[in-house]
Amino acid sequence: MEQPIRPGFATRRRTELFDALVDLFLSEGFAHLTLDDVASRLRCSKSTLYTLARSKEQLVRAATVHFFRRATEDVETHIAAISGARERITEYLSAVGSALSPASDQFMTDLDACPPARVVYEQNTKIAAGRVQQLIADGVACGDFRGVHAAFAADLVAVMMVRIQQRGVREATGLDDALAYRELATILTAGISA
Repeated sequence: MEQPIRPGFATRRRTELFDALVDLFLSEGFAHLTLDDVASRLRCSKSTLYTLARSKEQLVRAATVHFFRRATEDVETHIAAISGARERITEYLSAVGSALSPASDQFMTDLDACPPARVVYEQNTKIAAGRVQQLIADGVACGDFRGVHAAFAADLVAVMMVRIQQRGVREATGLDDALAYRELATILTAGISA
C-alpha cells in the first residue's frame, strides 16, 4: 500500500523545485527551454512540473512570483536591523540590486518578452516603489529628509527601476544592475537629505 505524502514534505519539495527552477531560469533564461528540458534539468518528471503549474507559461509566471517573494523576504530581512532613514533607503535599494544580480541578460530579455512574467515584475516594481515611498515619508517625519513629495520621489525610483530591468541603464552607462541600484540610492538620498 502506498504511503500518503506528508504535507510538510510536499511543501518542502515544492519549495525546493521552485528554488531550482528559479536558479535555472535566472542563469539561462527560459524561452528556449521546453517542459521536457526543465524536467530533465530539475531531475523530476514532467508530471511533477504539472503539479506546479498547468503550462510552461504558468510555470514561468509561478517561478517569477516565487523569485520575487524570496527576494522580498531577503530584502526586508536585510533592512530590518538598520536604523536611520538614509541608511534604510540605501540598503533597501542596494539589497534590491543584489537580489536581482543573479538574473542573466537572457532571463531579463525573456522576462520582458513574456507578458505574464513581465506583469509580475511590474507589480513588484510598484510594490518596491511603494516601500521606498514609505521609507521616504518616515524619513521626512523624523526630520532626516527635507519635506519632499514622497510619492514623486518613489515614482522617480520606479521609473529608474524599470530602466534598470530593461537594461537601458546598462546600455547607457555600463553599470550592472547592482551598481545602478547603489547609484540610485546615493542620488536619491543625497537629493532629499535635510
